[in-house]
Amino acid sequence: MILEEILQVLILIGLIISGYLAIKFRDLLACAIALGIFSFLLSLEFYILQAPDVAIAEAGIGAGLTTAIFILAIRGTSRWEVEE
Repeated sequence: MILEEILQVLILIGLIISGYLAIKFRDLLACAIALGIFSFLLSLEFYILQAPDVAIAEAGIGAGLTTAIFILAIRGTSRWEVEE
């Protein structure tokens, strides 16, 4: 019981950190990877909350397919940064 709560708190901290990093990264590839990690941690949270069907959908669509589409779209663009 205590171990499950500790794991849930660690996953929630990971969600906050990966969400923050996805906002703060300047590189689009790093941002897409941070969003993939966020989605994977969210699917773990759904599984802990006893919603395995939602967890499988989130892992397959959110963490897998969406991250792959983002990476393919980023590969199709040229890299340049705007100086502030």
